[in-house]
Amino acid sequence: MGKSKTRIFRKGINDQITRLSRTDAVKNVVRYLNENDLTRAHDLITMFGLDAGASYEHVVAMKNILKI
Repeated sequence: MGKSKTRIFRKGINDQITRLSRTDAVKNVVRYLNENDLTRAHDLITMFGLDAGASYEHVVAMKNILKI
């Protein structure tokens, strides 16, 4: 794991629940999007690689939704 990913992961552990599965991450992303907390949603998406394997159209749509 690279330095940046390790640092982000460590920060996430300190900021979030200590044991967070991908399923829990998806549930939290949905909750954050419903609460319009785009920063936290984006952080979880990138930390867990939830956008990996998504089609180009989905990634572009996510960028438009999150305004990144």
